Amino acid sequence: MNTNNTSKTFNTSQLVILGLMTAILLLMAYTPLGYLNIGPLAITFNVIPVAIAAITLGPVGGAVTGSVFGLTSFLQCIGIGGTSAMGAILFGINPFLAFVQRFVPRFLDGLLLGYIFRGVRKVTNTSFACLLTGFCSAFLNTLFFMSALVLLFGNTEYMQGLIGGRNILVFICGFVGVNAVCEMVSSTILTGAVGIALYKAHFVPAPSRTAKTENCAH
Repeated sequence: MNTNNTSKTFNTSQLVILGLMTAILLLMAYTPLGYLNIGPLAITFNVIPVAIAAITLGPVGGAVTGSVFGLTSFLQCIGIGGTSAMGAILFGINPFLAFVQRFVPRFLDGLLLGYIFRGVRKVTNTSFACLLTGFCSAFLNTLFFMSALVLLFGNTEYMQGLIGGRNILVFICGFVGVNAVCEMVSSTILTGAVGIALYKAHFVPAPSRTAKTENCAH
């Protein structure tokens, strides 16, 4: 009886956190809280709820919230929940590829964050794992987003105009620049703080005994 009650409570807690992170994502996506527009790109804080969901719920939770993030990002291409200047142009070039470029990177980001948190915590501690997961959420989001942009639209007239004959790596570094740095710093700090607080409140599953034993042995 006690075991079943504990399991039931834990599952309910997971659903509450998933619903909360999804609600926060939607709030951030449809208000100025989620994006800080600078030129054709925007500093996004939506990676933070995705990272927190990945920490508390694992790869599945990260993938679900990442999908929500990706969907809201795509909808901005057609003016729903805000407007993305670049997204509108890409949608005009090829709507399907615009969806892939906006959705898939965010889905993969959330999915991989769950595995990153689990893997890192096995060899270090929860606090460091939370901080690193926060950093990776912004880093991978930028990496996947820009890779998909260049891969899917690199040969278009619009992208060739932006690249301006520069080396692809030079273009990416110059294009994301300060935006990416701000995302990584904010995501690392906020995800780390929230993740650690949730772990202390027992919303993050404790490391398995096997993992603890292996760490002690090392």
